[in-house]
This record gives sequence, C-alpha cells and structure tokens, in this order.
Amino acid sequence: MNFSIRTALAAVVLIFGSASGMASELSVEVVFSHDEAATIRAYFHTGGYQSAGGHVTHGKNHKGQKSLPPGIAKNLQRGKPLPPGIAKRGLPTDLLAGLPRVRHGYERVIVGGKVLLIEVATQIIHDVLVDILLD
Repeated sequence: MNFSIRTALAAVVLIFGSASGMASELSVEVVFSHDEAATIRAYFHTGGYQSAGGHVTHGKNHKGQKSLPPGIAKNLQRGKPLPPGIAKRGLPTDLLAGLPRVRHGYERVIVGGKVLLIEVATQIIHDVLVDILLD
C-alpha cells in the first residue's frame, strides 16, 4: 500500500509539474491577424481618412502626419516600449467598425506613419504594420 501511495504521489507531481511547465510554453503572442492587417492596409491605401488638421486625405498622400526623428522611428519595433510623451492617435472609427475587437488590455494606435498594437499597461509594442502611412 505504501508503494501505491508513493506511485500515485509521483504521478501527481509529474502531471502537475509538466502542466505548469507547459503553461509557460503556451503563452499567446498578440499580433495583427492576416485579415486585420489586410483591412487596415486597404483602408489607408484606398480610402480617405481625416488627418490631425481635419483635412480628408487619401492613402499615401496624407499631409497631416509629421515624421519622427530617425532614432525614435527606429525604436518603434516589437518588444520595445513606446517612448514617453510620443504623439499617438487611435484608428479612425469607421476603420475600427470593420475590425474585430482588440484583445482586452491592448490597443491599436497610429504613431509616426505606422499602425502599432500596444499593451496599454506597459506601452510595449506587440506588432507593427509598416508601409501603411508613408511619411
């Protein structure tokens, strides 16, 4: 009987030990889906949107977007936090209506001609869509 209890305990430790190890391996990467990226690209390349100055602009020919200094622009990449105080704005509401809801705790923003998916609490960039709004 003592052998059975030890065997059962060893099995429980093995199961829970490997389950907790698997949980850390099953982390979910939060990125733009293929369809989401295609919808955003199509919107900015073919549709009009309002710039910061209130002018309706189209695709690559927008005028309301200021370009970022090269050092800051280079740091807009996955895994890095947004620089403090950087100007960002949300996606237009008509575009948001055509996209799935973003995962809780994340938001899509436009910064320096790029569309970013950031974690709200940490401001860490999880994904970047380039070639959306060219400076």
